[in-house]
Amino acid sequence: MPPTKTTRGRSTSRSKSSKSNRSSRSNGSDDETDRYRRAAEDALQQLDWAIGYLHGIHKTEISKALAKNRSQIRTQLLGEPDEPDPSAQTDET
Repeated sequence: MPPTKTTRGRSTSRSKSSKSNRSSRSNGSDDETDRYRRAAEDALQQLDWAIGYLHGIHKTEISKALAKNRSQIRTQLLGEPDEPDPSAQTDET
């Protein structure tokens, strides 16, 4: 049996059966899709923060434009329902 390598405290074998290789390929596209979805959600969270910051420093026109873009990304690309515009929740607009 080939030597094992340790990755972040876990020991893994370098050889895999052909059956596990096939199943990992079919799950690979699902894993990749989930990874891209998580990355998109993380980017939207960063965008939410930026919108809130810009609104907080009274750059409301910019924050409104970004909120509109965020709304389209959520509904058209991610297929998720729209969230309320953070800048529309205060009296400063």
